[in-house]
Amino acid sequence: MSRPHCPACLRPLPTCLCRWVRPTAHAVEVRVLQHPDEAAQAKGSLRLLQLSLQRCEVHVGETLDGAADGGAEGRTVLLYPVTESAPGPLADRAVRPQRLVVLDATWRKSLRLLHLDPALQALPRWPLQSPPDSRYAALRKAARPGQLSTLEATCLALADIESDAARYAPLLDAFAGWVAEQAAWRRG
Repeated sequence: MSRPHCPACLRPLPTCLCRWVRPTAHAVEVRVLQHPDEAAQAKGSLRLLQLSLQRCEVHVGETLDGAADGGAEGRTVLLYPVTESAPGPLADRAVRPQRLVVLDATWRKSLRLLHLDPALQALPRWPLQSPPDSRYAALRKAARPGQLSTLEATCLALADIESDAARYAPLLDAFAGWVAEQAAWRRG
């Protein structure tokens, strides 16, 4: 017999996310390409992000199939660093994007997603500037400093684009609380 699930967050009742949801108004549309392996990941941060942001669309797969379209003005950016293994154009920080594309995957798989989709490769990058330490370490270890959960990275990018870090602080704090709760639950 399967465990009962929350109808809102779709998680098993003992790991329900609903008390951590913080509805957060935001101006920039968010589109997430989630690697299929992440879709069933119980410790993933995307569901909390999706429930908290009104304009957050999630696509599960290995390509966005046109959903990364920059539109007539090309005001779509990809939240991803420019590296030797992932070269790409940098976004003009003087122009506020209308859409932020985010990859939800392990770092290795996110690079694979990027390499599989020429439309993603063509998007200008919006890398995070000096990201803080992740609040996610109790659940998932980062391979390198500066690697954050999807929720953290998206909130930091939106705060940067919209020049409003205070708007995203309640959601980041709720995420830290959820991580602590999950870590305690796993130890218990």
